[in-house]
Amino acid sequence: MMKMIYNKLKKTVLLAGIAVCLVSCLEKVPGDAIPEGDGMKTFNDAEQTLTGIYSAYMSSALYSGYLTLLPDIQADLVHAVQGNSNTYGTLWQWDIRPTNSEITSVYGALYAVIGRCNFYLDQVDELRNSITDDESITYLDYYTGEVYCARAMAYSELIKCFCKAYDPATAENELGVAIDSTYFGEKPLRRSSLKDSYAFVIRDLEKAEKLLEDAPYGYSSPYFTYGSANAIHARVALYMQDWDKAIEYSTKLIEDQAYSLSTASAYTSGVSPITGQQKVYSYIDYMWTNDLATEIIWMVDYTLTSYGGALGQTFLNFNNDYVYFYPDYVPSEWVLGLYASNDARYNAYFTNARTGYAHGLTWPLLTKYFGNEEFLANIIYHVSKPKPLRLAEQYLIRAEAYCQKGNYASASKDLTELRSSRHTSGASASVNASNWLQTISDERVRELYMEGFRLQDLKRWNMGFERKHQTSAQPEGSRLKVEAGNPLFVWPIPQHELEAPGSQIEPNESNR
Repeated sequence: MMKMIYNKLKKTVLLAGIAVCLVSCLEKVPGDAIPEGDGMKTFNDAEQTLTGIYSAYMSSALYSGYLTLLPDIQADLVHAVQGNSNTYGTLWQWDIRPTNSEITSVYGALYAVIGRCNFYLDQVDELRNSITDDESITYLDYYTGEVYCARAMAYSELIKCFCKAYDPATAENELGVAIDSTYFGEKPLRRSSLKDSYAFVIRDLEKAEKLLEDAPYGYSSPYFTYGSANAIHARVALYMQDWDKAIEYSTKLIEDQAYSLSTASAYTSGVSPITGQQKVYSYIDYMWTNDLATEIIWMVDYTLTSYGGALGQTFLNFNNDYVYFYPDYVPSEWVLGLYASNDARYNAYFTNARTGYAHGLTWPLLTKYFGNEEFLANIIYHVSKPKPLRLAEQYLIRAEAYCQKGNYASASKDLTELRSSRHTSGASASVNASNWLQTISDERVRELYMEGFRLQDLKRWNMGFERKHQTSAQPEGSRLKVEAGNPLFVWPIPQHELEAPGSQIEPNESNR
């Protein structure tokens, strides 16, 4: 029997915009700060505070926008189209500066999540001591586990974007992030080491796991759960080169009956809103058209009146005239060539269509984020519920960790199981000492395309890339070669953070 998400009051949340202010993101921004006297006094206050944390994760600077899209656009997965709107153009061309508004917004939005988590955690012990009802205490502990998980997630993303790849031999001497662990206390003026930054994330995850272990949970959860904590832990362990922990935590999820991979099996047929033609829909399709799947571990939830950014906008721009597509970016040709003819992900992710540009480019466009069917029915285009944690990633994490330990048979088994779920007919994978990295790299592109992993993958594998010009691509940036170790694999610390009064936040090499 599937474990059910525990019941909690569903409250409509309003999307709080993250303002770019000329103050440190570690400071409480006027209008967002909560006076100490108006703090978390009741169980209902705690629930409202938790709702605010989930609301902050709806920001278009995070999973419904920049944090998901920019790492893949900056890498080698797309080409800008001639005549595009120049959205994200500076990142695609690697002209990245510490004043870049999108990068600044990511940094600020993640610290906004952290600030809300700290507000809760600073006060929850006192609140818990004042409650006498056992059921309320149980639920408050569950909520606290969610908050620790939310904070760990935010810090892990900051480290991923703004720090070098983790090397156990040097992490103690590399710059991490500024660890802000309190809302009301003094703010940190310097960055912790990379080793200490990841250690803080691990401690938060261990607290979350302990508090959430007995809480019911299930797939497609809009809340952080025990499964979420395990998924983040597995990802962080992989990034830290802790292969044993990566295997341990990914295995928990792979063996958990609450989750299973979506398959290429047909579940229904109907008229495609993209082509207007009949289409057979698989369970993989359904994961993206309806944002519901047995393999989704955590997703950012939306309602028709409260949602974040439009992930598919820059790849489609169909709502320019509701006749043609005007994509800013199209999939790179080498990516499209990775998919086998019986790989159901291809038809779930891409649709061949003619664009509305004067040059008339016809190309397989990224329609993975065309939009949630409920939103499309209300004339809201290109809005999909982000799915930052999926079971498929856990198979890829475990396979890579097995390869790093030389256990190629187990890695091959995991990759075969993943591919078999994605293909309409037989699929297998076999890795060895000479081909495993290329095989893992290709499979991560096939599976996680435009979900925000590519830049980090190249950085931690110490790999560069080269773009090659393709049909109707914008000339600037389409022939770009980036060597491994380029400083811009690590995003610059926002300039206003460095210049804030009293700040001793150290810049990255990419700031110079």
